[in-house]
Amino acid sequence: MQQKGAIQIIEWEDLDKRKFYSLGVFMTLTTRATVYPASLIRTRLQVQKGKALYSGTFDAFCKILRAEGVQGLYRGFLVNTFTLVSGQAYITTYELVRKYVSQYSPSNTVKSVVAGGAASLVAQTITVPIDVVSQQLMMQGQGEHLTRFKAKPKMMLAATKRRLTFGQTRDITVQIFAADGFRGFYRGYVASLLTYIPNSALWWPFYHFYAEQLSLLAPSECPHLILQALAGPMAAATASTITNPMDVVRARVQVEGRSSVIETFRQLLAEEGVRGLTKGLSARIISSLPTSVLIVVGYETLKRLSLRADLIESRHW
Repeated sequence: MQQKGAIQIIEWEDLDKRKFYSLGVFMTLTTRATVYPASLIRTRLQVQKGKALYSGTFDAFCKILRAEGVQGLYRGFLVNTFTLVSGQAYITTYELVRKYVSQYSPSNTVKSVVAGGAASLVAQTITVPIDVVSQQLMMQGQGEHLTRFKAKPKMMLAATKRRLTFGQTRDITVQIFAADGFRGFYRGYVASLLTYIPNSALWWPFYHFYAEQLSLLAPSECPHLILQALAGPMAAATASTITNPMDVVRARVQVEGRSSVIETFRQLLAEEGVRGLTKGLSARIISSLPTSVLIVVGYETLKRLSLRADLIESRHW
């Protein structure tokens, strides 16, 4: 009988890299498409003043769906798919740094914290310019009065009403560059690092911790993948709650064009009090829970499918 608590971790050197990357792109795209509406709702909730537009997550979902249709929930999604590059960079950095740190520390917690933080640093450097544009697109429609830039409506030749086309991405990009130059695409970069590096550094050790604790409580025959699928959302809820105040500041810096993280934080407290720091938290958790399940199940399955042929028979799940 397998020892309780002994969840096997597939390390970088155990993987067939060709399978790993080809399957990884599909997994990342599927995950992003699933949780994107919740990310859009979270952004609008965080940027609005008080409850000027939406009273909560469900209210925002209903109003967007009613006023803008399903496509309203996917504003900026095509641009956001370019973050597939950052997703692959994140995975690679995490696994390589984890391997490097293992030379100096056998602690899984240490490896997870350092690798998670480093992976987020690399990924955010690629992601922030894409996020700046996609978040401006997210705010179009009902939330466009809250943002600095507005997409120009285009007239479709065969349509009888005005419709926004893919040209809105170009409109927003040109406006950002005209107003702020190249630096405009990295607005909120520091805030993003202060949000996502801690979030990533916290998520991985909490994930492994919860997985191990669950394995001690579960029957020995319980599949490890089920325990890991439960541990992922628990880790996400923990990390999201801890880092949400910085995420609210990050969203306002990027959408409203602010330059000072500290000043934005102070103004948020002055205008909305401590409760302002929890804005969008429910939407963030709602989006992070299925994301974590998908990521964990997808990532752990991906690693098992990508296991080197000579190791397949020696591993038991």
